[in-house]
Amino acid sequence: MKTILITGCSTGFGLETARYFLERGWKVIATMRTPREDVLPRSEHLRVLALDVNDPESIRKTVEAAGPIDVLVNNAGVGLMGVFEGTSMETVRAIFETNTFGTLAVTHAFLPGFRQRKAGVIVNVSSSTTQKPLPLLAVYTASKAAINAFTESLALELQPFNVRVSLVIPGRSPETPFAQNAQARMRDQGVTVPEAYADFVRGVFERRSGQQAEPFTRSLDVAEVIWRAVNDPSCPIRQPAGADAVAMAQQS
Repeated sequence: MKTILITGCSTGFGLETARYFLERGWKVIATMRTPREDVLPRSEHLRVLALDVNDPESIRKTVEAAGPIDVLVNNAGVGLMGVFEGTSMETVRAIFETNTFGTLAVTHAFLPGFRQRKAGVIVNVSSSTTQKPLPLLAVYTASKAAINAFTESLALELQPFNVRVSLVIPGRSPETPFAQNAQARMRDQGVTVPEAYADFVRGVFERRSGQQAEPFTRSLDVAEVIWRAVNDPSCPIRQPAGADAVAMAQQS
C-alpha cells in the first residue's frame, strides 16, 4: 500500500484528490493549515496533519510526522485578482511566498527521502492562466509560471534517482473558492483599483460573470489527472486538467 501526501486539502482540488486516492486504497496524508478531519471520510488509511507551507518549522514537523512517502502533491496555493499597479509589493511577496516558495520549500524538505529511496513521484499543481494569461491575474500567474519552470528543470535533476516530477495544469473551477478568496484578498490586503483602470476592471468582471456556461474544470478532473500523473510513467510532464485547460493546451 503506497502513501501520498497532499498539501492544501481543506477545499477544492486537494480535498477531492485526497478522497480519490483514499477510495482507491492508498494511504493518504492530507495536510491543511487548520486540520479538519470532518471534511474527509473516516478511514484507517487517512491521516490529517497541520502544515503551513510558509513556516519552515511546520514543514520540518510534517516531514518528521509523515515518514517515508511515495508521492508528494504540492497543491496548496492562494489566489489574487487585481490591477498590478494597485497591488503593494508586500502583497506580491505574500502571494509568491505561498504559491512559489511554499512549493519549493516543501519539495526541498522531502527530496532527500525520495533520492535515498531512488523512487517516488512529485506532482506540482499550476494554473491554466500560465497557458493563456488573463487580466487582473498578473501576480498570481507569475507565481504559478515560476512553478512550471521549476518543475520542468527539477524533473531533469531527479531522473538519475528514478524520481518523476509532473505538472498538472487546472483550468477555471467554479467548484473551488478561488475567485471568492481572490477578491476577498483584494479587500483584506488593500489592493486598490486606480481610477484610470476603473472602466477596464468593470468590463473584466462583467465578462467573467457571463462565462458561467463555458467549459470549466471540475475538482474531479484534477484528481483524475493527478492519479494519471502518479500511476502512468508514460504521461507527458505537462498535463492540463479540465475541459477549458485541455482546449487551451490544444490551441497553444
